[in-house]
Amino acid sequence: MNRLMTMIAAAASLAVGIGAATSAANAGAVLDKVLQSKTLTVAAGTDWGPISHLDENHQLVGYDVDIAKQIGKSLGVEVKFVTPGWDIITAGNWQGRWDVAMGQMTPTKARAEVIDFPAVYIWGAAVAIVHKDSKATKPADLEGKVVGVSAGSDTEAYVNHKLTPAWVNASPVEYQFKPGQVKTYGSANIAFDDLRLGDGVRLDAIANDEFQTDDAIKAGYPFRILEPALFYAPGAIAVSKDDKEFSDKIAAAMKEMKDNGTLTKLSIKWYGKDYSVQK
Repeated sequence: MNRLMTMIAAAASLAVGIGAATSAANAGAVLDKVLQSKTLTVAAGTDWGPISHLDENHQLVGYDVDIAKQIGKSLGVEVKFVTPGWDIITAGNWQGRWDVAMGQMTPTKARAEVIDFPAVYIWGAAVAIVHKDSKATKPADLEGKVVGVSAGSDTEAYVNHKLTPAWVNASPVEYQFKPGQVKTYGSANIAFDDLRLGDGVRLDAIANDEFQTDDAIKAGYPFRILEPALFYAPGAIAVSKDDKEFSDKIAAAMKEMKDNGTLTKLSIKWYGKDYSVQK
């Protein structure tokens, strides 16, 4: 019996040792890969409005694109963009397919379990949007209605009453309505196309971020934003959880941009206002 217990203890000790060695081996792995390849691979979207989109020359541009390039400059590396789906980005477990995710991700409690958030770089509102012909005048009027959201978004968590903030000094979320049906989409633009067909044709409303919604309205979509906003939240840089050294480097680059006024300048460039300060 004593010999058996000794063998079990030895096996447990070996397992712990292997786990510690693996953890140590992973430490700095992402940063080493980026510096050795001289390439920072960044996940972004091609149809996220002023966040990131393709211009007339089919080049990726936007607020987040400019920030990613500044991070690359700070690290002394080139930036390469990839465009996975938002739900894939927020799921974590990236397996080295990209190093940083843009998209102004809200650092919720659920996401913080699989992703690190080195720095917040924008503050904005999530809003309820209706067709201009809708009789709704406030979010509460959407009780029991069909509401569209982007899959994996914080607005999806909101309409399902599952949004748990994980950012510093976050106020408790107040749910202003409960939909009768929630329809998820691969991107907000697809939901926009459904809502533009008319009030109640496919959707009664959409819950989405204010920035992208403003951009759609400016482009001619027949929408109205209902007041008040659903909630205010920060947008953060996202990295995988397995490399604190890399996370710290990203945090330092973002702090430099904030301190020297770069974030303010870029926000005004793309939004006309400074959204880099906390609301």
